[in-house]
Amino acid sequence: MSENKSANSPVPVNGNGLSPIAANERFASIDILRGVAVLGILVMNIYAFAMPFVAYSNPLALGGTESHNLGTWFFTHILFDQKFLSIFAMLFGAGLVVMSTRAESRGTKFGRIYYRRQFWLLLIGAIHGYFIWMGDILFLYAAIGMLVYLFRNREPRTLIIVAVLILPVGLLLGYGNAKMVDAMIVEVAKIEELQASGTELDDEQKKTLEDWEKSRQFMAPTDEDMQVDIDVHRGGYLGIVEHRAPIVLMMQVFVTLFFGIWRVGALMMIGMAMMKFGVFSGERTVGFYRKMMLAGYFIGLPLTIFSASDLYAHQFEPLYVMRVGGIANYWGSLIVAFGHIGLVMLIVKTGVLQKLMARFAAVGRMALTNYLMHSVILTTVFYGYGFGLYGSIPRFWQMGFVVAVIGLQLMLSPWWLSRYRFGPVEWLWRSLTYRKRQPFHQQESVASR
Repeated sequence: MSENKSANSPVPVNGNGLSPIAANERFASIDILRGVAVLGILVMNIYAFAMPFVAYSNPLALGGTESHNLGTWFFTHILFDQKFLSIFAMLFGAGLVVMSTRAESRGTKFGRIYYRRQFWLLLIGAIHGYFIWMGDILFLYAAIGMLVYLFRNREPRTLIIVAVLILPVGLLLGYGNAKMVDAMIVEVAKIEELQASGTELDDEQKKTLEDWEKSRQFMAPTDEDMQVDIDVHRGGYLGIVEHRAPIVLMMQVFVTLFFGIWRVGALMMIGMAMMKFGVFSGERTVGFYRKMMLAGYFIGLPLTIFSASDLYAHQFEPLYVMRVGGIANYWGSLIVAFGHIGLVMLIVKTGVLQKLMARFAAVGRMALTNYLMHSVILTTVFYGYGFGLYGSIPRFWQMGFVVAVIGLQLMLSPWWLSRYRFGPVEWLWRSLTYRKRQPFHQQESVASR
């Protein structure tokens, strides 16, 4: 598939004033990568749709320990876990560069529009997290996107240097968190001894026990804890919302502070740099993308394979993961993501699989709608207000739902965009951002031009 922009005009410009990027202004390569990323994310997210959250990273907790189920976890961990989320974050940064440079080329102030855009994405993410599915990433991306905007005009090398400097902070905070948990375990043991001896606990000691119980249920739930989670998710809608609300709040705060700023923020900066270097816009040579693919796989895959084996050898013990067990995939996932990007861009540059790439591009053009559609479809399949299959489908067979949803969106997205200018959620998001109803039907788009 050939690029729809020349190498000498990497930033699309059309007309005066700031408005949503039109179909003829888009980079096909970015849309394709975004489509691949959002569908790749589903391969991991299915675990969190179908089972208690601990099973996302611990196959011994639930989902079957037979060879085909355990093999499914190994396969997805090695090739998918954090890889496509990394690509998605990098593309978020790339999109910021495209929008900002396009606005500046027209002499339009972009900051107010951008922050309004991020505010509405933040709100969409909050609604998604609290009322549809707890695993939302939109809130995090919107919040971190507000911070990385400040770096939009930095040179690519500066962006990469800053990213490399802040990436390890997430690992250091994880290690520090493990030390805090160690200290809490010791403190809780002392309090429980006092309690067993008949000593009346003061309010602070009672609060410590309550806090520990909440942390323990999230980090290392017992079979009884997981059964409670399963029963809740097989129940009614309001019960599920009430159950997940404190979990979503905790994730919005702690994941943002301990993971998002450092990992996601760094990835967005790397994406900004890669856009400025012409990597995402397809301006590099076939040889460049081939080397990128090979380097990403030859360096990254040994790390992610080691990660899977090491975690299994340590039985996915939470404190081990926080201390050192997560390091290999933390770095390996980023390097494998570069391999995935190189592979997709190599396919784009060589012009093979054009019809399939066009479908991925359509998925990418309405990535927000498709991402939210995953939640609507799969919570209906697994939760009690739908078919109630939560906690009952082994890991291997969950992949069947993934294949079905991916196939559906590869067919539905091109069909939709042949009739409408945007995906429905993208249309709403743009209309709110620009405070003006955007053309929706293709006929409206033609008439408006």
